[in-house]
Amino acid sequence: MKDLPRVFANKIDESINNDQELFYGNMRGESPKDDLSVVKKINNIFADSHHVYKSRVRITLKNGIVEKVIVGKTSSELITIDGELIKIIDIVDIVKL
Repeated sequence: MKDLPRVFANKIDESINNDQELFYGNMRGESPKDDLSVVKKINNIFADSHHVYKSRVRITLKNGIVEKVIVGKTSSELITIDGELIKIIDIVDIVKL
C-alpha cells in the first residue's frame, strides 16, 4: 500500500473560542401564525372529505379559546351545533380536531 503524503499543520499556541450560543425566544406567549388566512382555513374545513355534517374545531378568539362543533357558515359567521353564531371577524385562528 502506498503511503499518503504528510500534511503540514501549524502549531496552535493560543486558545480558540469560536463557538457561539444563539437562541430566539418569544416572550409574548403567542403561538406562531400559519400562512393560511382564517377564511381559507374555514373553507378547507368545510371542503374536507371527512366533513359530512359537522366538524369539531378549536377556535382561538380575540378573548380566549373555545372548542365547538361547527355545522355551517354564512358569509360572516360560523354556526355551531348548538345554534350559536361566531363572527368570523373575531376569529384569530381555527384548527380542526
